[in-house]
Amino acid sequence: MPNEDGTPTVEELKAKAYQPMEDAMKLHPFYKGKIETTLKCCVRDFQDFGIWYTPGVSKPCLDIKDDPEKVYEHTNKGNTVAVISDGTRVLGMGDIGPKAGLPVMEGKSLLYKYLGGVDGFPLMVNTKDPDKFIEFVKLVQPGLGGVNLEDISQPKCFRILDTLREECEIPVWHDDQQGTACVTLAGLVNALKVVGRDIAEVKIAFIGSGAANVAISRLIFSFGADPAKCRVVDSKGILHKGRSDIEAVKAEWVDKWKYCQITNGEQLSGGIAEALKGADVCIALSKQGPDTIEKDWIRAMAPDPIVFICANPIPEMWPWDAKEAGAAVVATGRSDFPNQVNNSVGFPGIFRGTLDVRARTITDEMCIAAAVELAKVAEDKGLNADCIMPTMDDWEVFPREAAAVAMKAIEQGIALRTDLTFEQEVAEATAIIARARGMVQDAMAAGYIPMPEGSRAPAPTRAAMKAAARGAGDYAGEAVDKAVDAIGPAAQKAADAAQTAADRVAEAIKRATERKKD
Repeated sequence: MPNEDGTPTVEELKAKAYQPMEDAMKLHPFYKGKIETTLKCCVRDFQDFGIWYTPGVSKPCLDIKDDPEKVYEHTNKGNTVAVISDGTRVLGMGDIGPKAGLPVMEGKSLLYKYLGGVDGFPLMVNTKDPDKFIEFVKLVQPGLGGVNLEDISQPKCFRILDTLREECEIPVWHDDQQGTACVTLAGLVNALKVVGRDIAEVKIAFIGSGAANVAISRLIFSFGADPAKCRVVDSKGILHKGRSDIEAVKAEWVDKWKYCQITNGEQLSGGIAEALKGADVCIALSKQGPDTIEKDWIRAMAPDPIVFICANPIPEMWPWDAKEAGAAVVATGRSDFPNQVNNSVGFPGIFRGTLDVRARTITDEMCIAAAVELAKVAEDKGLNADCIMPTMDDWEVFPREAAAVAMKAIEQGIALRTDLTFEQEVAEATAIIARARGMVQDAMAAGYIPMPEGSRAPAPTRAAMKAAARGAGDYAGEAVDKAVDAIGPAAQKAADAAQTAADRVAEAIKRATERKKD
């Protein structure tokens, strides 16, 4: 039962935290996957196959042969991103292999399409050899607009990314590094505003020195944080100049050894507890919890600390424990807690903007531009301790982010399309993303995407209702359009109200059942 003040108990919060994993075990087999291939061209009759395939297709092929850049006009290459992984470091599960990692890559592809209008699809690579991985990506790039590297173990992930960015003709992005860095910087910018601190003055403890925190710290240092005031912790303790274990492998762990030299000006040693003592900010992307970080360690931080606990699927400590220990602002990587600092609000918009101007790569400056725009979207809505980041529900975040990235690419001279303003890119990205979401909404409304038991299908989009009405009789014309415009919002509002009522009834029944048990 809830606490006397109506707030949920710790037990209820934990149950809520684990619920998505239970639901996933029901819904993944229900759909047998989350993405599929569909058409974007018309098929008026079977004669059209002669246009889209042989013999008609030979003409676009020869046009591309004469001018390879025409591939972006004749094909979907410019909107295609492959999510490529070897499954060696999947979320908080470690090396689970390429087959076991496929559900994650399908999920990533889903987010690309729904949030960014980007056609993402998974490619699982059955090798742990970085050279073979690099060669594979280079071989498949002619058919892709970009590559999202995902869940690859370190240190090879650094070499794979650096090599492919240098040698590929399309943008290659490692979301665990660049994406996480972008959204974390955005969250930090706003968290510092909430507590009234300056990034140049704060002491930051980076808990974990994997791919994510290496990239996060690099971006935060570029944005103005002082490395000497910061501490980085790996599985063996705080990095410092005396870490002979890292020095012995510095050729392989280049970034770690660099951080041994430039961070931790006090040359502290010890573990997480010592790194957090007196720190203003904790940015943890390490071992999943909930007991990786203890309350007493948060209490030993500077007054009103900022605590980012972003391990997945379970954060290093529960956010309510961090709050109880004195944290002023707490963020996690999960959507079911306040302040989700998660790549899902980053990569769809970043790649949307990158593809729209055909940028050759994705630079740190483009990531910083995206982070600043992300922070602005949240600030425009009003900042507080429980609202420092936009969410996936904030519709405008992705077009604005795309525009910020596109403008920075044009400014840096790495975009092939330069005839675009910020406002034009916002409009283009909005239209592309609206189409992607609308197609899903209409597929659910029509039953082509079946709804799980107990879930209500949404109303069709206005575009679908207008098309259906026109199809029923051409005489309706403009009158039908006006009627749908008037009725559509009301129909959706009524459907939403009915769902809200049903949800309240279900909650009442649940509470009544709990009282009976008590």
